[in-house]
Amino acid sequence: METHGRGWVFTPAHFKGMGNRAAIETALRRHKNSGTIRQLARGLYDYPRHDQQLGTLMPSIDMIVAALEARDAVRLQPSGAYAANLLGLSDQVPMRVVFLTDGPSRSIRIGNLDIILRRTTPRNMAPSGRVSGTVIQALRFLGRKNVDQQIVDRLRERLSTSDKHQLMKDIRHAPIWIAEIIRKLAGEDTTAL
Repeated sequence: METHGRGWVFTPAHFKGMGNRAAIETALRRHKNSGTIRQLARGLYDYPRHDQQLGTLMPSIDMIVAALEARDAVRLQPSGAYAANLLGLSDQVPMRVVFLTDGPSRSIRIGNLDIILRRTTPRNMAPSGRVSGTVIQALRFLGRKNVDQQIVDRLRERLSTSDKHQLMKDIRHAPIWIAEIIRKLAGEDTTAL
């Protein structure tokens, strides 16, 4: 745990090969009872960070997602308001974070945060783990009528050249109206929005 540092989120599976299941569970229980680690949800722990003024801090959503992906051998794709927030298209920080998944649908509550995993189609998961997946989901959340030139300009500024190339590679996974916006982001001429 110390090699990963404070804020690391993990599952018992991270310790495979260090002992049998019962020994790992006993060690985790002992560290939990001593306050060294914290149980966030069933089978999900963290090595918490502490702040003098704020106390014990919640782990980042990225760390939680990485642990869930490793534990359950699934892919998770940010969706909805969270995807829009990640791209700077929304200032709203949702307390209900939605991820699309190729695993089972379920929800996980960690403190005041609800993480919703929604099973979706292979097409929606094809660009997962790449910025193009997040862009497609953010634009879907905003809706065709709410995506104006200001949104396009904000995305154009935020995305790197390699991000734009990746968007063009993944354009086939986007609905037609989002594909038009992607072409505009990449600098190709398209019809007006």
